[in-house]
Amino acid sequence: MDAPHLTLLQALANAANDGGPAVEVVADPSMPAGFSLNLLDAQALPGFDEPMVVVRTSGSTGRAKRTVLSVTAMASSAQATAEFLGFEGQWLLALPVHYVAGISVLTRSLFAGTKPVVMESNGSFSAEDFTSAAAQMVDSKRLTALVPTQLARLLDNPSAQTIAALKRFDAILLGGARASKDLLAAARHHGLKIFQTYGSAETCGGLVYNGTALPGVKLREEDGRILVTGPMLADGYADNPQATAEHFVERDGECWYLTDDLGTVNGSRLHIEGRIDDVINTGGVKLSAAKIEGLLEEFFTQVLVVAVPDAQWGQAVGLAYSGPTATAEAFEALRQTLGKESVPKYLRHYPHGLPQLPNGKYNRQEVIGALRGSK
Repeated sequence: MDAPHLTLLQALANAANDGGPAVEVVADPSMPAGFSLNLLDAQALPGFDEPMVVVRTSGSTGRAKRTVLSVTAMASSAQATAEFLGFEGQWLLALPVHYVAGISVLTRSLFAGTKPVVMESNGSFSAEDFTSAAAQMVDSKRLTALVPTQLARLLDNPSAQTIAALKRFDAILLGGARASKDLLAAARHHGLKIFQTYGSAETCGGLVYNGTALPGVKLREEDGRILVTGPMLADGYADNPQATAEHFVERDGECWYLTDDLGTVNGSRLHIEGRIDDVINTGGVKLSAAKIEGLLEEFFTQVLVVAVPDAQWGQAVGLAYSGPTATAEAFEALRQTLGKESVPKYLRHYPHGLPQLPNGKYNRQEVIGALRGSK
């Protein structure tokens, strides 16, 4: 493990065990490891008890917030994950630590008492670097967390060594974005132990695995919108009481996190259907971007469907995609299945893949800006 990650791990240990300052990791391309640390004392986070980590939300929609996670929340997340999986083990860190999925690899290692392996990279992810890092692992139980783009890169004409390394993992947590059917089929073909995760910075990362809530987690749905609660819930947002009040709400005497996701709940089972901002109102017709994406994924390699402001329709369907360039067959399938209103009016083909944020999510703001200028 390099010096910056060792320093970060020690700072996390101080926050967890000695009441030390909370740790905020900030993306910093000028630093060798790509991040810098802010150590925040009680005066920097007034009103928060035992803060351990401050995580900035992805900002994929342009509204990044500083989420405050306590020692109890981070420890509860680690414990619930271990209880659900049935084991603890050694983690491989392959994600940026300024996002919750990355820093959780370190905190779960800390609470489990295991030594994480950090994948070396030069600002990009490669199968060679991942395979080399996996070869350094020594524990019998091995875990890692990836985003779909990383897994797709690992399974794109993989070497025998990469497949062997992936199969050696007892759990590969996959989150951050929706995985395509083709990617999941490829993972199943190789016998990989994939756990699709649902969660956010506000929940210390994943709290639903393969559609099932982790131990201690409760789910509910109100008017189609998903709420979650459990001991891994954040305490709110630093310096943003309005956003805290909007998203951390009381129900039946408990604090719940009101997500921006739409879906259904059946006991401990969760099915996500899309996001509030995924609803596209075009000429008075409301469309689900998630449903359009789901159909188009059968035709293209990468797909992102967004609402694009339109003078005539109010909003119009915008499509960013990679892979095949021909759209006629895909658009005819949309007409037949979801209606003519679902056919994209704004198009942008990305031959080298859609623009992404460092955590693997598509950069929606960049895509929307590009689509607005494409017509």
